[in-house]
Amino acid sequence: MAESNTPEGEKLDILVTLIGAYERKHSPLDLPDPVEAIKFEMEQKGLKLSKI
Repeated sequence: MAESNTPEGEKLDILVTLIGAYERKHSPLDLPDPVEAIKFEMEQKGLKLSKI
């Protein structure tokens, strides 16, 4: 585990930043619409909307 404010910690910070930038560029995540995500999860669990 690299400690903050050490050469190893600085290298780790740089690597994390570079990896994050690479992932955002080459493998962006398309987040689903929140309502559609809830509907999908409910469907997967066999849940249905009840009418009030």
